[in-house]
Amino acid sequence: MIRIVLFDDYCHLCNTTVNFIIKHDINNLYTLMSLQSKEGQLYLRKYSLPLDDFDTVILIENDKAYVASTAALMIIKNLSGAVKYLNVLIVIPQRIRDFIYNLISKNRYALFCKSQTCKTPTIKNNLK
Repeated sequence: MIRIVLFDDYCHLCNTTVNFIIKHDINNLYTLMSLQSKEGQLYLRKYSLPLDDFDTVILIENDKAYVASTAALMIIKNLSGAVKYLNVLIVIPQRIRDFIYNLISKNRYALFCKSQTCKTPTIKNNLK
């Protein structure tokens, strides 16, 4: 099964999160790529997602795209360590989860800074 995580490459919070995924993806389940990359843009087109809105993480799994809090919770359930237990938050209604997610997402540059250039972490690519 192919699992692709698309993220904002200019966001320090996003890059920190990606590095966390790399460290805790002990089964090498995820392929990570920037939303702004050529490949990322192809996936956005394929799933009819906005090409210029980088305010969310996207998980592509089982040929379906998940966004925002649902994507984040689906990603962490497969990671090693205690963080995977945060997946229990999936029982919170999506509207509430996404409200909180979007509040952080819309303010992430102010809270965590924005890089002027891509600082792509080591990207794991498990596409076969």
